[in-house]
Amino acid sequence: MVIKVAVAGPRGRMGREAIDTILKNPEFRLVSVLDSKKDLVYLGESISVFTSLKELIEQTEPDVLVDLTVPSSVFDHAMTALEYGVRPVIGTTGFTELQLDEISNKVKEKKVGCIIAPNFSIGAVLMMKFAQTAAKYLPNVEIIEMHHDQKVDAPSGTAMKTVQMIQAVRENVEQGHPEEEEIVEGARGANIEGLHIHSVRLPGLVAHQQVLLGGEGQLLTLRHDSFNRSSFMSGIVLSINEIMKRNTLIYGLEDIIL
Repeated sequence: MVIKVAVAGPRGRMGREAIDTILKNPEFRLVSVLDSKKDLVYLGESISVFTSLKELIEQTEPDVLVDLTVPSSVFDHAMTALEYGVRPVIGTTGFTELQLDEISNKVKEKKVGCIIAPNFSIGAVLMMKFAQTAAKYLPNVEIIEMHHDQKVDAPSGTAMKTVQMIQAVRENVEQGHPEEEEIVEGARGANIEGLHIHSVRLPGLVAHQQVLLGGEGQLLTLRHDSFNRSSFMSGIVLSINEIMKRNTLIYGLEDIIL
C-alpha cells in the first residue's frame, strides 16, 4: 500500500528536505502541502498547496501529516489532523505538558496514532538512550545543546527529552558546591532537579548535543552532531511507516528503534 503524505512547513530547509525524500520513496505519495502562502514555485503544478489544513485534508485525504512548522501552530495542526483521522508525524518541539495531555487524549479518543519526535536523527536517539543508561551510574550530568541561531525554543526538545529519560533512572542530585553563587545570572544554565542544561545559538550550527557525566576521577562525554538536515530523513521515513501500524501517542523515536 502506498502511503499518502501531506507536509506542513514546506518552505523551510527541513520541509524541502522532507519533500525531496518523500518524492523519491516509492512507498509514499506526496498529495499536498500546507503553507502560509500558495506561491511555492519549486513544487511545480502537480502538488496542491493549501493554506487551510481542513481543506487540505478534505480535498486530498492524506494518511499522514508530516508537520515541520513552528510551536505556535503545530498543536492546532495535530488536533485537527487527529480529528479527521490523519496520523501526525511531528518534528516540531516546544509543546507544553497540557498540550501533550490534550494530544494524548485525542489520540485515545480517535484511536489514531501520533508521533512527536524531538529529534528524527537515529544517532541522536541512540545518544539519548546511552545517556539514560550511563546516568544510572554517573548521576552528575550537564547537557550542552547547540543549534543554529534561528531556533526559537531553548532548551531544545532533544535536550528536554534527554532530561526526561535521565530523570526516569536518576535520583535528584544537586550538583556543584553547596554554596555556589552565580556572579552572572544564568551562568550555570537551566537547573532541572539538579541537572544543568546550557543552550548555545550560533550561525553555522545545525543541531548538536553533548551530555557530560562526571564521576570521581573520570568524565564520560556523549556527543551527537547533525551536520545537515539529511541526517533527520531516515527518522522521518521510519516514522511515516511506523505510525501506520500504531494507534497510540509515541513521544521520541527510542520507543520505535530500541
